[in-house]
Amino acid sequence: MARRPLPRILSNGTAQIARSRELARTAADSATDVLHPLITITRGLRRLASAGRRRWAETPKDKRGPLLFLVASVILVVALVPYGPLLAAITLMAAAAWQGRDRTPPAPEGPDESQTQRLQSLYEALVPYFSAAEDPAPLFAHGGDWEKAFPAYEFDGGGRISHLVVRYPAYFTDGEADSRARIEQLLTAKSGRGREYHFAWDEEGNQLTIGVLAPLPTDIAAQRFVTAPGETILGFTDPTQVHRTLPLTHGEEQRDVPPVVWRTGIRSTEPNLLVMGQPGSGTSTLLRSIALQALQYGDVLIVEGGGTGEYACLTGRDGVLAVECGLAGALASLEWASQETERRLIAANRARQSGHPAPDDTRRPLWIILDRPSAFAHVATADGYKDPQSLLQVPLRHGRAANVTVVVADQFDSADTLSDAVRQHTRARVVLGPATAAQLEAVLGAPPHTTPIAQVPPGRGYARLGNGPVHRLQVPATPDPYDDATNDAHRQAVLALLPPRTTPADAEETVATEAVVEAAVAETS
Repeated sequence: MARRPLPRILSNGTAQIARSRELARTAADSATDVLHPLITITRGLRRLASAGRRRWAETPKDKRGPLLFLVASVILVVALVPYGPLLAAITLMAAAAWQGRDRTPPAPEGPDESQTQRLQSLYEALVPYFSAAEDPAPLFAHGGDWEKAFPAYEFDGGGRISHLVVRYPAYFTDGEADSRARIEQLLTAKSGRGREYHFAWDEEGNQLTIGVLAPLPTDIAAQRFVTAPGETILGFTDPTQVHRTLPLTHGEEQRDVPPVVWRTGIRSTEPNLLVMGQPGSGTSTLLRSIALQALQYGDVLIVEGGGTGEYACLTGRDGVLAVECGLAGALASLEWASQETERRLIAANRARQSGHPAPDDTRRPLWIILDRPSAFAHVATADGYKDPQSLLQVPLRHGRAANVTVVVADQFDSADTLSDAVRQHTRARVVLGPATAAQLEAVLGAPPHTTPIAQVPPGRGYARLGNGPVHRLQVPATPDPYDDATNDAHRQAVLALLPPRTTPADAEETVATEAVVEAAVAETS
């Protein structure tokens, strides 16, 4: 059956609507231009009437009679004078036009003296990097014109540069990382320290755009995020970096914040995560946030090398297989995790060979979370045991096919003790806390497009998933609820996310015995 064409009103209706809107907008602008004198005079008459009412209200009651007599006398004289009413009307219209004029001060054209001096000093500082002796018409030269080099600029309320576009000559080596780093360091120092700048290099147009980034929100508490199975929220970033927003509850308000989503599972390209940071940078907070999200769909095994009890709130909860803080328990748990990964692989392989779906016990995700495993390395060497990281080779290499995810967090001073398997098979990377550009590039594999600052709040850092871009990251506040220094609102938010406690087998027998005794007592009574 041949398709009938759509009606004309449906096929080109969108174009007609857009054309109608454009015509209506043009007509409104033309009407505003034509009626502008009338609008000005009407505004002036309204202001004159308001001034007259204020003057009448301010006049004492005993003087209002003479004032009325004076006004009536003036009106009578104007009415008797030849052409008096016409001259009075012209005078009134002129006064109304003068009072109704737009009194908004015009925006200053161009920078003021202090801004000009700042731009000129920045231009002079860039001359050694953007000039060459062989250039017959240099864009950057000592005493040159900065307006050609800076086509666009903006300043904040404090007089510091908030946005700047820099044109540079084509022979500048903008493809080399060292050359870019020198320019970015210079612009950061000259534009004002203590802020984060974003640098966008346009190599084709020979332009560099510098923008000041707003601080990421630090008041987002842990909550149940709207995500699909296999999606984990690492934190939140800038709205220009991702194309997705997440609805969040902030007290009684709701707002949309762009998240950094880490996808795990069988089809994930970054199945494992490595978190690095300084002490107190928020690495344990991130692991606690990941554990609370993982417990929604899977089981979690936690190994804590610091021994500070950061995960005591998860002990005995549904889905938490173990929370180990000692070397013996860590070795036993990780050995079981390795054998469980092998068992899942064998079971799934047999099911595929038989033409059946994977067994249910292999589909539930298993999360292995290690906080500071390097702390066990020295103890294991001294006691003659093997390093617990050696038991991670099977989960790291083959965990994706078995629905096993490994998350490792450690500190920069112990980075040398991380095993090769951890370094090679953790394609998702996070760096929290203050870090140098060299440390960021060594962990993330690429330098960020923003300038790191020395003072950052806990949970603030950078994230990179595989070969993707480097994102600024702010981890949601997920503190230890048993810590006395924790904010009460954040403590309640974490406690609300904790699963119920698992009732041990002996406790179930005790409860059953108590129920029988209570029933017997009730019957005898």
